[in-house]
Amino acid sequence: MRRGRAGAALLLLLAGSLLGLAAPGVFAEGTEAPPDCGQRPLLSETSESRIVGGQNAPDGAWPWTVSLQLRHSSLKYAHICGGVLVSKNSVLTAAHCVKQRRNPYFWRAVLGVHNLRKPGSQTARRTIRSIVVHPDFNTETFENDLALFQLGSAVQFSGSIQPACLTPQNLGPHHYNKTQCFISGWGRTEEKGKTSDVLQEARVEIIPSNICNSFGAYEGVVNDKMICAGSMSGSIDACQGDSGGPLSCYDQSTSRFYVIGIASYGLGCGRPRYPGVYVHLPLYREWIKDELLRNKAGNPVSTTLPILLWVIPLVLV
Repeated sequence: MRRGRAGAALLLLLAGSLLGLAAPGVFAEGTEAPPDCGQRPLLSETSESRIVGGQNAPDGAWPWTVSLQLRHSSLKYAHICGGVLVSKNSVLTAAHCVKQRRNPYFWRAVLGVHNLRKPGSQTARRTIRSIVVHPDFNTETFENDLALFQLGSAVQFSGSIQPACLTPQNLGPHHYNKTQCFISGWGRTEEKGKTSDVLQEARVEIIPSNICNSFGAYEGVVNDKMICAGSMSGSIDACQGDSGGPLSCYDQSTSRFYVIGIASYGLGCGRPRYPGVYVHLPLYREWIKDELLRNKAGNPVSTTLPILLWVIPLVLV
């Protein structure tokens, strides 16, 4: 399932938290969220999803992963990017997914779906009321690559639809190496391949920034607001169509998953020395909290930015 990344030179490379859970555990301290966040009712243990490369995810494996779809001239919808359900009416995604397509009228969110061509009885489709892009999103460096979609109406949580837990703001990337981390999405399965109708998953390593930024790799492009995940040897990655999707890590002490990153950019798909780069979500806790409160108050106003991403066409969408 790898994520298509920016195919330009490093100088042009496109270069967080729904208030986690008030329960013990490395991710949970000092957070607050729906009591059912980060759980997978249709699966009993994380061992059902132990993987090293991309493969079909079990049905219900990632109930907070959302398909964000755009309506085309034929009036049909097509999957564009992934998203993360963080409340009954809010979905986080990557800001670059929006591009010039900022009119909520043309978008929809599909939740609780495993096979995009064969939606199940628990699949929910929602129109989009508003799209809010992080005010400091940088289209050249992809810093602050976050956007929040407000759904036209709330969803009901079920075995196939669950909210994500997000981590506290003061948690550094080194904590994640104590856990199992996964990516999920409907993106391409090869760099120049086709997208997948069935949700894909892969287990990834969290790669220290000094290694990710080393000579012959990203060489300093990745900053502290980003996380590298995948494999320095290649073969495990996300690709075009996976942008905006979750980087989910399991906390054994709470038996919950916490979304620590949003798929953002990279160079190619599964290339050695160029793992995926993700928004480091805990650092955006306050922004997310403010926007969720605004959504809860029923504010339908969109404060989107004009996003011009014509420079590098190989960004992950």
